[in-house]
Amino acid sequence: MSEQLARSRSGEAAPTTARVPGRAQLLVLLAASCLSVLGAVLIAPVLPQMEAMDTAADVLVPVVLTVPALVIGLTAPFAGIIADRVDRKRLLLVGLLLYSVVGTAPLYLPSLQAILISRVLVGVCEAAIMTSATTLIGDYWSGPQRSRYLSLQTLVASLSATVFLALGGASGTQGLRTPFSVYGIALVLVPLAAKLIWQPGGHRAAGERLTPLPWRSLLTPYLVTFVGGIVFYALMPTGFGTGMLLPTLLTWAVNRLDFAQRGRGTGVWTGALFVGQFICPLLIAAIGAGVGGLQPSIGVLGIIAVVMAVTCALVIRRNNTPLDITNDRSTDQRAGFPEGRGQGWAGAAGGGRGAAAARRP
Repeated sequence: MSEQLARSRSGEAAPTTARVPGRAQLLVLLAASCLSVLGAVLIAPVLPQMEAMDTAADVLVPVVLTVPALVIGLTAPFAGIIADRVDRKRLLLVGLLLYSVVGTAPLYLPSLQAILISRVLVGVCEAAIMTSATTLIGDYWSGPQRSRYLSLQTLVASLSATVFLALGGASGTQGLRTPFSVYGIALVLVPLAAKLIWQPGGHRAAGERLTPLPWRSLLTPYLVTFVGGIVFYALMPTGFGTGMLLPTLLTWAVNRLDFAQRGRGTGVWTGALFVGQFICPLLIAAIGAGVGGLQPSIGVLGIIAVVMAVTCALVIRRNNTPLDITNDRSTDQRAGFPEGRGQGWAGAAGGGRGAAAARRP
C-alpha cells in the first residue's frame, strides 16, 4: 500500500497486472477462424443430393453454397463496429453459440427455402466470429509475432478446407443432412472461449465516440484485398502466391490500426475479401460472355492481377516502413496490456531494428 502511495505521489505508473496471451488463446482463436471455411466447403459434396428437394433446386442449391460469403462481406463491417463499440469477447461468444444453432438447423428444416434462410444466418455468425477472432489476434500480439500468427491463421484455415471437404463427403454418404451436424463443433468452442479469452481494456464509456479509421492508409490494402478475393478462386494454380498474399494484406491493414480502430478496420478487410470471393464467378461469367469463354476470362483476371501487382509495387516503394511494424503502443497500453506484453512493442520481438524503425517519425 505504501509503495502504491509513493508511486502515486511521484507520478510513476503502477505496474500492470494485465494477462499475457499464450498458446491456449491462440489455439482457440485459430479454431474459431476455421469456421468460416467450414461454412463454405462442408456441404459442397452433397449439393447434387439437395437438387432433389425442390423443383427450383437448380437455382437455389448454388445459392445455398455461396450466400454465406456474400453475407459475410456485407455484415463483417457492422460486426467490426460492435467489436469496437461493445466487446470483442461477447461478439465471439454470441457468434459461436448462434453458429452452432443455425448451422445445424438444416438437420430438421423441411424445405430448401428454409435451409437457405439458415445459411444467410450462418453468414452473419461467420462475420461475427471471423471479425472478432482476427481482431483479438491483433489485440493480443504485436510486431513480428502478430504477423506470424495472422499468417498462421490463413494457413490453418486453408488446411482445414481440405479436411472439411473430405469430412463433408464422408458424412454425406449417410444422407444429405448429415454434414450439417458438424456445425455443432462451434458449441465446443463456447466454453473454451469463455474461459480462455478476455476482453482487452474492459468496456467503453457510455457515449464515447469511436476513433475514425485512417482511410487514406487503408484504401490500398482494402482494394488489393478485394481483387485478391476475386483471383483467390479464379486463379487456383496461383495458390502459392495467394498463400503469401492474404496474410500480407491482413498484416498491412491491421498494423495501420490502433486498439480503438481494430475491430472496424478488420471488419472492412474481411468484408472486402468475401465480397470479392462472391463476385468471382459472376465476374468470370460476365467477362467470358464478352471475350468468348472461360479460359479468356481467366486470362483477363490474370492481367488485372498483374496490373494490381505493379500498382502495389509503385505505391509501396513510396513508403519503406516494414509491414510488421506496429505503432499502437499508447492505445494498447490504455487497453490494459503491459509494455512489451511478452511479444515486444513495434517489432521488439524481432530485435532492435524493428523497435528503432517504430521510433522513426
